Amino acid sequence: MEKQYLTSLDEYFCAQYSDYVKLSALASYSMPDVLSVGADGNIERKSSEIMRLCHQKNREEVLAEFKEKLVDTEFTFSFAYRPFRDRMRDPFRKYTFAKVLPDALAHAGETAESAGEKLDILPKIWKKIVKGKLYPEKNTVLALALVTAMKQADVNNLFNVMGYSFEKERVRDVVCEYLLTNGVFNEEMRDACLAEYKITNLPIKRKESGSGAQA
Repeated sequence: MEKQYLTSLDEYFCAQYSDYVKLSALASYSMPDVLSVGADGNIERKSSEIMRLCHQKNREEVLAEFKEKLVDTEFTFSFAYRPFRDRMRDPFRKYTFAKVLPDALAHAGETAESAGEKLDILPKIWKKIVKGKLYPEKNTVLALALVTAMKQADVNNLFNVMGYSFEKERVRDVVCEYLLTNGVFNEEMRDACLAEYKITNLPIKRKESGSGAQA
């Protein structure tokens, strides 16, 4: 039996992904008619969602071509330095990443220490992120959510305090949102889904990798 979770991921991706510039550049992609004539005779523009892969008659062919051209360009360092003004304001803020993180990890049955052991990040960098001395980049928050099987509400809370969101025009975000929404946390299944869409830059520590090496 074919791996159903990959089929399910493909269906989700086709329905959600919205970088129409990249899609329309594919040779196998058929540009839909986005204009129509209304009952009153006026020209109407259809929702841009009609351009998504799920509406392509040959979507399997288009998706295969899309995957063939994929390259993960979402590299970032694990952290970003925080502006001095933000560091000064944090003690007075009710919600910051460092303040929200403990509850999010506790809901997943994890601690900052156990979670850090599952990330491919230098321990000294992770400790500074936990203490709020450094900002975690989006790749780091996504990796953290996946390796700890974090609850969707807690992921959303961490995203909100960091000003992040799941962007439908980013391959990484659509795939990770699928994994988190559907609770695909089994390591083999998770890694197969990430590999299917060439997502290689998440700082996830895998069994074959040694100690965290990413700055």
